[in-house]
Amino acid sequence: MKLTLEIWRQPGQDAPGRFEYHTMEGLDDSMSILELLDRLNEQLVNSGKEPFTFESDCREGICGACGIQVSGTPHGPERNTPACHQRLRSFTDGQMVRIEPLRSASYPVLRDLMVNRHKLDEVLEAGAHVAINAGTAPDADSVPVDHTTVEDALDFAACIGCGACVAACPNGAAHLFVGAKLTHLAMLPLPSKERALRAKAMIAVADRNFGPCSNYGECAAVCPANVPLAAVAAVNKERLRASFMRRLDK
Repeated sequence: MKLTLEIWRQPGQDAPGRFEYHTMEGLDDSMSILELLDRLNEQLVNSGKEPFTFESDCREGICGACGIQVSGTPHGPERNTPACHQRLRSFTDGQMVRIEPLRSASYPVLRDLMVNRHKLDEVLEAGAHVAINAGTAPDADSVPVDHTTVEDALDFAACIGCGACVAACPNGAAHLFVGAKLTHLAMLPLPSKERALRAKAMIAVADRNFGPCSNYGECAAVCPANVPLAAVAAVNKERLRASFMRRLDK
């Protein structure tokens, strides 16, 4: 298999970037996008040239580090699949494939295909934790949670924080990410005790860091964890609920 790669090259955050063109031959269509980049970097290093910088870790679709944009789509052409599991069989022999960093105003490019996604971390730092003093560890079955609630919470907790939803959104919104975190914590007994405070803090940071949601739905199409689109609606739901609870406290 032969592919022509159009890859973004940028030496630093404040430096201008450009596309470089590389032709790769003898490829197996079962290779992943990251394995393709590994092969290219090996050739570049062997010829004394600078390899491309990109992020990866587990390569099992769990960590979310592998976020890149492939031919205009976050992660690649296969729906709900991380870049590390996107296979070359999605492309045709001789096709030109554009590989670039996740494109969003919230993600400044650090180098080549690697971006700074710290604005997502700021949302988590604001409230995606439980700070309740529960004393000694309770027995595992002392706080019962029904099976349906647990399964629903896990559907939202599956978010791996790759940030593809932001890059896919025309507005650069992070509602799928934020709503997933708020919803799964709100559904569980102990985390729900801080529900209003958490919503207020996390949504305030999200409003500052990201764009508004217009319900386009592109975020759910690229989410490798298949987080339900209902997470988007949860942001305004939790915002209104937190406002109402604040009035009751006065």
